[in-house]
Amino acid sequence: MRMRRRDFAPRVAMAPAALLALAVAAAGLGAAAAAARSLPAAASSTAPQSQPSQPFMQYGLAPAQQGTASGQAAPGGMPSPFQRLGFDQKVGQRVPADLAFRDETGRTVRIGDYFGKRPVVLSLVYYGCPMLCPLTLSGLTRSLKSLSFDAGREFEVVVVSFDPRETPGMAAAAKLRALHDYGRPETAEGWHFLTGGAEPIRRLTQAVGFRYFYDAQVKQFAHAAGIVLLTPQGAASRYLYGIDFPVRNVRLGLVEAADNRIGSPVDQVLLYCFHYDPVQGRYSAATLNIVRLCAILCVVGLGTMIALLLRREHQGPNPLGTA
Repeated sequence: MRMRRRDFAPRVAMAPAALLALAVAAAGLGAAAAAARSLPAAASSTAPQSQPSQPFMQYGLAPAQQGTASGQAAPGGMPSPFQRLGFDQKVGQRVPADLAFRDETGRTVRIGDYFGKRPVVLSLVYYGCPMLCPLTLSGLTRSLKSLSFDAGREFEVVVVSFDPRETPGMAAAAKLRALHDYGRPETAEGWHFLTGGAEPIRRLTQAVGFRYFYDAQVKQFAHAAGIVLLTPQGAASRYLYGIDFPVRNVRLGLVEAADNRIGSPVDQVLLYCFHYDPVQGRYSAATLNIVRLCAILCVVGLGTMIALLLRREHQGPNPLGTA
């Protein structure tokens, strides 16, 4: 008698593949969990060595409680003059839109003229600075050049001198250098270099928490280095410290300042994995969210593999011949 029987080879072959998928998923979860345990430990073991010099290296963070009025070093290791400069983060506070300045052409403008459409990269410098300000502007231009965003399209750049003695001619020269380094001359309308009087400068620096002072002995300003990212409405959103701004930090800061109206789905994933650290003035890895994302990817990968194997099995029996 002739008879047909099902081929059980697909089911037999499916078992090792499924076990392999389970092993891969388990390994991925184990690695993510190990990373979650190791990262906090590594951070805690290295923090004591890096904390004393950290404010000086970043040039932007000088908490007011550090230092003493007598001029001696504070317990945190920071001499008292440094308590007079830095950034006091005022996230959510709006910059007064009526502050009057002069742009690089000498035209009177209000700082609010640059609000309303796009987030704003605000840099407080003085154009006659012999060292720190040129480094800050160079670092900012280099970072913005690496972005796929364009000044004047996705964001505005507003550079304001906090020295009331400086002139629009100095601002024009600074803009020319920045545009040359940026390499996109068509974006000139998105760069704004301003000068102004003492009162609007005072109100602007107070609004964003920028502390500085004039050192009469060396005839220079002592100040911190960093940028402030403003929302399209002119409210402080993110503070990034230093003279070198990682592209990831600037991009994610702009996306958040724009309330996610610019950027891509990849930026949303990165914002899930990296959160803004106001103490460091940068975006740091959110370990727990990274572990969750790894777990989700492992489960999705495992489910996809099992679905493909089941689909292959259900394509139908294969004849083996006669028995």
